[in-house]
Amino acid sequence: MKRLLNQPLDICGLELLSQVKNQSIALAFFDPQYRGVLDKMKYGNEGERQKGRSELFQMSEEMIIKFILQIHRVLKPSAYLMLWIDKFHLCEGVQKWLENTTFQSVDLITWDKGKMGMGYRTRRQSEYLLILQKKPIKAKGTWNLHNIRDVWSEKLSKEELRAHPHSKPKGLQKALILACTQEGDIVLDPAAGSFSVFECCKELKRNFLGTNLS
Repeated sequence: MKRLLNQPLDICGLELLSQVKNQSIALAFFDPQYRGVLDKMKYGNEGERQKGRSELFQMSEEMIIKFILQIHRVLKPSAYLMLWIDKFHLCEGVQKWLENTTFQSVDLITWDKGKMGMGYRTRRQSEYLLILQKKPIKAKGTWNLHNIRDVWSEKLSKEELRAHPHSKPKGLQKALILACTQEGDIVLDPAAGSFSVFECCKELKRNFLGTNLS
């Protein structure tokens, strides 16, 4: 697996996960490519602003479940999966995705993007990070930073927004990496998008394992 570390791979995330040893990963991020808001809520004003997002490859629920099963397999006991979800999945739940795993929801962070987005009724300004922990569930020794707020305000730069339609906040990602890992640990992102987690790992001296299939 060492040959796969610390580089922006361009292979299928499931193919990458198949090469990872059981219980070898300290922390995982997963931003499944779905359109819960666009496809399920049908705001009606998606338009040109959402063109880049809507043209991305979409994961089926079956594929998302396969990813989560493999992430569960490779995570160490009591390690965390940081799962990005949208408003639809926040309301409807993702329990189906977690069947046949020991993942338990232990916290939720609301990312205030500082910018009003689309919406037919209310306008979107937030995304949600569901914090899942693999059993055994415990906080002591697994979470070492205690100043992370459950509402995180961070505005992306124009460069970050241009890099990928689903760019995520580096400040929050760095805080979570510091909270849950030590230098030299492996951080996984099998749907890496703009590879912002990779950039954070380089700054924090963590090993990165991740891919984004172009």
